[in-house]
Amino acid sequence: MVCNGFVPALEEPLKKVLGPATAKVMAEHLDLHTVGDLLHHYPRRYAERGELTTMSDLPLDEHVTVVAQVATARVLKFNNGRGQRLEVTITDGSGQLQLVFFGRGIHKPHKDLLPGTRAMFAGKVSAFNRKLQLAHPAYELLRKDSETEATDTVESWAGALLPIYPATAKLESWKIAKAVDAVLPSAQDAEDPLPPSLRRGRGLVTLPEALLKIHRPHTKDDVAEAKDRLKWDEAFVLQVALARRRFAETQLPAVARRPVPDGLLDAFDAKLPFTLTDGQQRVTKEIFDDLATEHPMHRLLQGEVGSGKTMVALRAMLAVVDAGGQAAMLAPTEVLAQQHHRSITEMMGELAEGGMLGGAERATKVVLLTGSMGTAARRQALLDLVTGEAGLVIGTHALIEDKVQFHDLGLVVVDEQHRFGVEQRDALRGKGKQPPHLLVMTATPIPRTVAMTVFGDLETSVLDQLPAGRSPIATHVVPAADKPHFLARAWERVREEVENGHQAYVVCPRIGDDLDDKAAKKKSAEDEAEKRPPLAVVEVAGQLSAGPLSGLRVEVLHGRMAPDDKDAVMRRFAAGEVDVLVATTVIEVGVNVPNATAMVIMDADRFGVSQLHQLRGRVGRGSAPGLCLLVSEMPEASPARARLGAVAATLDGFELSRIDLEQRREGDVLGQAQSGVRSSLRVLAVIEDEEVIAQAREEAVTIVARDPELDRLPALRTALDALLDKDREEYLDKG
Repeated sequence: MVCNGFVPALEEPLKKVLGPATAKVMAEHLDLHTVGDLLHHYPRRYAERGELTTMSDLPLDEHVTVVAQVATARVLKFNNGRGQRLEVTITDGSGQLQLVFFGRGIHKPHKDLLPGTRAMFAGKVSAFNRKLQLAHPAYELLRKDSETEATDTVESWAGALLPIYPATAKLESWKIAKAVDAVLPSAQDAEDPLPPSLRRGRGLVTLPEALLKIHRPHTKDDVAEAKDRLKWDEAFVLQVALARRRFAETQLPAVARRPVPDGLLDAFDAKLPFTLTDGQQRVTKEIFDDLATEHPMHRLLQGEVGSGKTMVALRAMLAVVDAGGQAAMLAPTEVLAQQHHRSITEMMGELAEGGMLGGAERATKVVLLTGSMGTAARRQALLDLVTGEAGLVIGTHALIEDKVQFHDLGLVVVDEQHRFGVEQRDALRGKGKQPPHLLVMTATPIPRTVAMTVFGDLETSVLDQLPAGRSPIATHVVPAADKPHFLARAWERVREEVENGHQAYVVCPRIGDDLDDKAAKKKSAEDEAEKRPPLAVVEVAGQLSAGPLSGLRVEVLHGRMAPDDKDAVMRRFAAGEVDVLVATTVIEVGVNVPNATAMVIMDADRFGVSQLHQLRGRVGRGSAPGLCLLVSEMPEASPARARLGAVAATLDGFELSRIDLEQRREGDVLGQAQSGVRSSLRVLAVIEDEEVIAQAREEAVTIVARDPELDRLPALRTALDALLDKDREEYLDKG
């Protein structure tokens, strides 16, 4: 914000303070542009004076900064004396590291790096003759070599703790530290976004004090105080943004949709052969209460695989039809849309045959709309929607197209919301005469604090109870490389399940025949180590049919098949005409075949924890127990095998989601992947800082209810504007 030519200290461009050359490197390599950006670029860790930092677990091929002491230094000749190199061994007490300098570059380090000298060294870790080394590292001496009294340069940076900053090959930690020195006086001008009463009540230091202590601490207590304060900044400003979003939703008009007695919903309930679980009844009440209000529902329904979310959503959709509106369910894939359409029409029976011969008196029409439909069927579906003949529509992205018009859209249900961009959700919500109610569903369990941040603008309902009759699933890791006979036994178990009248899935990470998309071709470090491409559906199906599963009815299913072919395969599998379905993750969500009891996941280490849990949920959906076998060729001590062990050890999706998040880290809770902006979280961790986030949410709700526009809190408003740049603002507005 610029007023009368005056630029606030923290908005001053770095090129005016540090010079154009340094500012350019800061912008290009660290995305730092202003004084405020640099002040919020916090140290990653701190090296203690007198206590050397650990060198025992340096990561290979990563750029590191270490503080160590020179143990030995020697010049060696090579190439018949024509070349020379300087080898320096440094130590930190936990291990040793070799530095190597070549040619003309050895003269200065040979003079500087004498045994006993302490310095900071930065470079990329490599290995030579099975020893870790830094070739031509940058370094900064920590003790001046002069005839006057030696002074420690650490003292000009930090009394007892030396900050180590996130750095790059072009910008070493100590250069960042010197740049911070130049802008640190501006920290005194930092506007404090926390209301004074909140800050005093929580015992937090001021923002200027926190910035000084995070960059130049004298004690560990200084670091702790600074982090406590800065975590609150990040949590509170984000929660205020989300609270304002929720508040704004309550100000929008919407048509209240109340179920009517003796309507479609009552007729449907009378047909149900089972009673709803306590959890389904509780969540249904929360949703129906929201639908009865004259502002849009904005609710997240999350629950374990098989907890009955679709049943809850369908009853909400029927209630809206009873109230004179229409309901749309948006599914991420054609397989899932077709599956939902098939199961919903089967559950409703004659109630789904509105306007048709044999349809019930209170029936409605249920239509399917996907991109691959024929012209005649598509034209009829569009007509049924615009006239109101169809009360329910299930579809894919095709629902979002401009030509799709509704008579009176009252409810949007988004299944597996993480598969959709915010623009897609927003486009469908915009098709109502007034904003429709929104129910977002996910079978990926979400830790409470993530729900309060990633989905903080949604009210949350949780289904944590499985319906009666669901069977347990046994999960085992099959170490194919260590014990190949275990894999042979896995195929025997599949045959046994089929002989007992059941069916099985075999899941592979790749399609094969060069049909794979770019994402499937990305190789992880572990893939590179294996030197083997991921197993593919097409090849595995052929090998199984000709080998261990010969004689069984084996078919394939993957996302590149024609929609009609995919639907035909799923229909045959659901009808029991296929024994083993070899598929990609196209079966990950929504596919419901109760007779399928076994699943073998090939190259299971190539899937994420939550994805494995989702896949596993396709079996054990009937009365017979489920079996899931995770096949991996990774060594027992690898992180990948540890991940598989965690999945095998628990069926608790919420526990697995915590493990998954801890391994992947949070990213940007405002949707870094969707908005393409730098992460807004620097010290706040959504798993470890659950208490801070929960308290910040409470404070935010109170403040926004009292002052929605934050007129009495201009500094908070400024911080909010900084957090919500244009891309993030659009992301939240469309949420």
